[in-house]
Amino acid sequence: MSAIKKVAVFGASGNFGAPITTALVAAGFDVTIITRTESSSTFPSGISVIKTEYTVDKLTAALTGQDAAVCAVGPAGIMTQLPMLDAAEAARIKRFIIDAFGWGPDSRNLPEFDEIGVKRRVAWDHAKKLSEANPQFTWTGVTIGNPIDWAIKRFPLMGFDVQRHSAVIYDDGTEEFTGTTLEGIGQAVVGVLKHPNETANRFVKARSIQVSQNHLLEAFQRLTGQPWEVQRSSVKDLLESGRKKYQAGVGGWALELLVYQLYAPGEARCIVALKDDSDVELLEMKDETPDDIARKALGLVRAEPRKRELHCTG
Repeated sequence: MSAIKKVAVFGASGNFGAPITTALVAAGFDVTIITRTESSSTFPSGISVIKTEYTVDKLTAALTGQDAAVCAVGPAGIMTQLPMLDAAEAARIKRFIIDAFGWGPDSRNLPEFDEIGVKRRVAWDHAKKLSEANPQFTWTGVTIGNPIDWAIKRFPLMGFDVQRHSAVIYDDGTEEFTGTTLEGIGQAVVGVLKHPNETANRFVKARSIQVSQNHLLEAFQRLTGQPWEVQRSSVKDLLESGRKKYQAGVGGWALELLVYQLYAPGEARCIVALKDDSDVELLEMKDETPDDIARKALGLVRAEPRKRELHCTG
């Protein structure tokens, strides 16, 4: 495959789309942002923006001349990928990075997340179908695991309240999980587009760190120069509460069950891959330390936009 230079981004103002766009520009790609006609989102100056209706014909016109497209629209817009994919194939896009910034096709989710997984896989399967029919069209999914610096700051239920300098340690705090920072997510996308042949028609496994709550707590205390107020709890309580809310049709169940999966003792549910089994070298990603994660979470306290849904399933 020839080099990819021109890249269109969907969802460029979102939680993941913004750092992806920043990383693409920094890496020297010619970036165009595509957004809905009615969108009121603002974007960095100097980047081309196309406002259009999300129909196949209109999107085909918007994508014509691009080498690749990245979809980071988030859960609410997940089904809009179908016309995007059809348009990308019609516009002779070489690579479409699907909106799969989560735990990937091999995730060990609780059954409560099955319906969400089915919805996400509709676009994944459609991308695969298009690539099989047209070898010139290729796709990639980027499995990131937990978006760790963003998620810690956004969701104190993960165990860390970075504003109050307090923590809830679940069980013994030693269960490890893998996470990818916002910077790492951006670099993973850059890495895919810099290595199109090696990343074609598959999910790549990204990770910035493998870590436990205890290691993160030590880092937060070290960087703030003070002990944090620590409470103890068990993820079994979250499992029970989340399932009751799910059965009752009450909101909040997803986050509770996601945190259960993250820290369930001895289950290793949320390790995307060991480092040697991941794609971090191919994607040119850097290893990050607990101090790096804590520093980013603390520094983001007043910098991030409004809260959105946690991207941790599928």
